[in-house]
Amino acid sequence: MKSRFANVRSAIAMSALALSLGVVVASAAPTPPPERIDVTWSDPAKFSDSRENPGIDRYRPEEWLTELARHLRFRADRALPAGERLNVTFTDVDRAGTFEPWRGPRWDDVRIIKDFYPPRIDLHFSVTDADGGIVAEGDRTLRDPGFLNRSVGSSSDPLRYEKRLLDDWLRHEFRGTRKR
Repeated sequence: MKSRFANVRSAIAMSALALSLGVVVASAAPTPPPERIDVTWSDPAKFSDSRENPGIDRYRPEEWLTELARHLRFRADRALPAGERLNVTFTDVDRAGTFEPWRGPRWDDVRIIKDFYPPRIDLHFSVTDADGGIVAEGDRTLRDPGFLNRSVGSSSDPLRYEKRLLDDWLRHEFRGTRKR
């Protein structure tokens, strides 16, 4: 038993010494494959949501765009056929609801959700095969005018309507090609 603990202590001591000397020990693990889904966006300051809600900067667009991108990567990875790669660029986003400053200063940072403030996402996408050949490409305008009449997964998620738009697009765009 002592020799096993001695080996562990020795390994810990060597690691501590390497870290103190600034030595980086490379692992033998293989390099992960490149991301199959790449999500970017154009200038968020020019998005409808930013233009229509000037001065409201409680939630910076980069924060919610990063969350939408994370959601799209996760969902698209399940929908995209094996060996294909998806590139998506959000070109305009108008989130569900808006701010109504005329309600007074206590309401400045409250997004009002009403049926006449539906979510909209404009995007450009391309799907390439393993050889880099274009399988599909295009621009899409995602809208859900009846967004309040449909159920959503989490009523506490501030991006629930936009995420549902992306989920609907993936189901429609990749119908019949779902990975098994």
